[in-house]
Amino acid sequence: DFKVYDFEKEYKQKVVDYMLAEFKAGRTPNPDIMCNQEVKFKLFYDIAREEGADFIATGHYAQTDDTQLLRAADDNKDQTYFLYRISQDALAHTIFPIGHLKKPEVKQLAEKFNLHVAHKKESMGVCFVGEVGMKNFIKEYIETTPGEIQDADTHETLGYHDGAILYTVGQRHGLNIGGGLPYYVTGKDIKKNIVYVSKNLNHQDLWTTELELEDIIWRGSMNQFFSDRVGSAHRHGRAALNLALPRSGCPAKNSSIELLVRLRHRAPLIPATLTGTKLTFTQPIKRPAPGQSAVFYHGQTCLGGGIIK
Repeated sequence: DFKVYDFEKEYKQKVVDYMLAEFKAGRTPNPDIMCNQEVKFKLFYDIAREEGADFIATGHYAQTDDTQLLRAADDNKDQTYFLYRISQDALAHTIFPIGHLKKPEVKQLAEKFNLHVAHKKESMGVCFVGEVGMKNFIKEYIETTPGEIQDADTHETLGYHDGAILYTVGQRHGLNIGGGLPYYVTGKDIKKNIVYVSKNLNHQDLWTTELELEDIIWRGSMNQFFSDRVGSAHRHGRAALNLALPRSGCPAKNSSIELLVRLRHRAPLIPATLTGTKLTFTQPIKRPAPGQSAVFYHGQTCLGGGIIK
């Protein structure tokens, strides 16, 4: 039977309200990650299992070996960044039918079976916002007040915005100020309702070598990860990593772990060291917006991740 489940009320509470609260706090949320955690792989998963389903299946570009979340074969489309917070139980009962395929192969199959999506334009926006646009959507729910756009160094007023919560660090479009070189948002003061900008792409507020994380989660694959790392160290005559692994599968607070990190969907994987809740990079990185996720990897395996403070 074809069944449709209506989670509109729960979606509003768990995803939309979370998103609006984050914007009010001056952060940049990721509703897609929350939707997967709370709706697709929680509400939908639970009811599907209750009604007798052995597995659920989704069209995410990801792979699994039942215990580990693995990157997709198409690295350009890999969506494990959005899936790192789903439960281990849900992962063990999820099938990703297209995770082993490249996007052109999926399009070819859709055309072969006369599916209308074969030539559908790719959607990159947030699913529930639709054609409205995020800025207009937020304005429907949050009262915004115009304020000043100031030079980050001189504090000269360069223009005006329609609400500081609508802007994010690193943004360069939609500022409507000046000519010549573009301005970049370097920061914002929510209480004073001021957005700070600079034409200097190398401005110190746009780059960092450290990120502080919160709400870090580790996936069940961590046990295998640490076993592999310690075993490799012994095989090559090196001292084991400075970390202790309790029964929970999480590293000890003062452990230092070398891993790969993805800071945005489709962003390259970059090496970093995680000590406690602090990520350290060997080279300066463009500062991601607070509220976004840093997701951890070891080879093809997604280890978990955390929220950027």
